[in-house]
Amino acid sequence: MKLQLIVILGFAAGLAGCAEKEPTAADEGVDEQAIQAEDAAPAADVEAPPAQAEAWRDAVFIKHMHQHAEYLDDLNFALDDEDLEMAMPPAYWLSRHDSVEGLPEELQPFLTGMREAARAVEAAEDLDAARAAAQQIGKQCQACHAAAGVSTQ
Repeated sequence: MKLQLIVILGFAAGLAGCAEKEPTAADEGVDEQAIQAEDAAPAADVEAPPAQAEAWRDAVFIKHMHQHAEYLDDLNFALDDEDLEMAMPPAYWLSRHDSVEGLPEELQPFLTGMREAARAVEAAEDLDAARAAAQQIGKQCQACHAAAGVSTQ
């Protein structure tokens, strides 16, 4: 997984380095100060989210959520490889890891559901049962993202 990410990032960086240079505003005679003034002005048709709604989404929280995704990927890769034993460590982590502070109360049921589904993976006696439980983990994650207004795209 990590090797794939490194290869993809290297490929993307190579493409970016080979791309044609985009003309800058100065190249085209555009008034930079006018653009900066427009950028600084608040958009009338875009409503900013309330500050309190975003306060819990700090770097620590986001890193923790990325860990969830990595462990779920590891679990699913093991199941794709038909290796139920290798699916157990990520399922164990997902079912028992420490939570980060600040998760809004209305999102707690998704965390509980994710943990219960991860425990079902641990209890699975065959690949089909483990895969079904792993799908439930993914559904809990997606439902939480939707409830929190977080895009996974």
